[in-house]
Amino acid sequence: MTIPYDVDALLDRARILVCCGSGGVGKTTTAAALALRAAERGRKVCVLTIDPARRLAQSMGLTELDNTPRAVAGVDDTAGGSLDAMMLDMKRTFDEIVLTHADAARAQQILANPFYVSLSSSFAGTQEYMAMEKLGQLKREGRWDLIVVDTPPSRSALDFLDAPQRLGRFLDGRMIRLLLAPAKAGGRAYMKVLSVGVSVFTNVLTKVLGAQALKDLSLFVASLETMFGGFRERAEKTYQLLKEPGTSFVVVATPERDALREATYFVERLSQEQMPLAAVVLNRVHRSAAPELSVQRALAGAEALDESGDAPLTAAVLRMHADRLAAAARDERTAARFAGAHRAVPLVQVAAQAGDVHDLDGLRTIGAELANGPEASAPLAG
Repeated sequence: MTIPYDVDALLDRARILVCCGSGGVGKTTTAAALALRAAERGRKVCVLTIDPARRLAQSMGLTELDNTPRAVAGVDDTAGGSLDAMMLDMKRTFDEIVLTHADAARAQQILANPFYVSLSSSFAGTQEYMAMEKLGQLKREGRWDLIVVDTPPSRSALDFLDAPQRLGRFLDGRMIRLLLAPAKAGGRAYMKVLSVGVSVFTNVLTKVLGAQALKDLSLFVASLETMFGGFRERAEKTYQLLKEPGTSFVVVATPERDALREATYFVERLSQEQMPLAAVVLNRVHRSAAPELSVQRALAGAEALDESGDAPLTAAVLRMHADRLAAAARDERTAARFAGAHRAVPLVQVAAQAGDVHDLDGLRTIGAELANGPEASAPLAG
């Protein structure tokens, strides 16, 4: 037995909604559908995607998404709501931090440093740090009643929960202190060693990187040093924001073993972190328009038609119905097992759609099912 959940009540009160889940489960569509439904219920909404795939832009009729929130046209604003959408550009976000928190000369020095270019574009963990920064920026702007975050696929979707701690360990680490040593020595003595340990470390890096590269690296770290405290403080504030009453997490899955295994990981991790989990959304659940016609009767009817040689198309439809009904039964059993293992977690089911969702009408259909169940639209199987 699943716990009923009032999705509309959630959309009316939440300030931040974070959608997480493994790849390929419809997470981006779910985030967009929730954002659109909230906007058409009268709230000013911004949906932020961190997923590099551009499905969110396509589903909202936008030619592109970038680091700036863009208004989505076609939203029913009768109730006074609005919808903006954007996709995280981690390098541009990092650039904005540098320009905001460093003086002009220092900022240009940092932006031109080759190590900064690499770090801001592809360094492991940068995306999660910048996601925290962007969410904090959007919240501080105060322009929106609700911010919906569509996270990266798989378990990395929760890496942003670790961002403040990992950032702190990185900034306080021995390597950072060693890299600062050459720059702090200054001028012609920038390679002067401060201890035998530093000397060995510096010599090794010099052989690997070269003297100029090491100088660039140490000067880069020294340039950023004055920004580290503020960066860490903002990340920690955003982390605490994720625990506040106005924040809720929605875990998205499909009725498949691997997807539900990932969903279990998310549910357990959010519980450990004391993060507010609203519900698990089970997408692409198979339904049948004629459940009273059992699998056995459908197959028997198809076999009888085959023997008579009459109505081959009807026989094919009966077999298709039997397959879908069997899939629906499997999905129901899978959902029941998950619900039984997580009795305190509301489970919201969305029927499989006939095709991909690629416009606002499709998102409205998904939103209606999220709020009212599959009965809100014609049951389809795909």
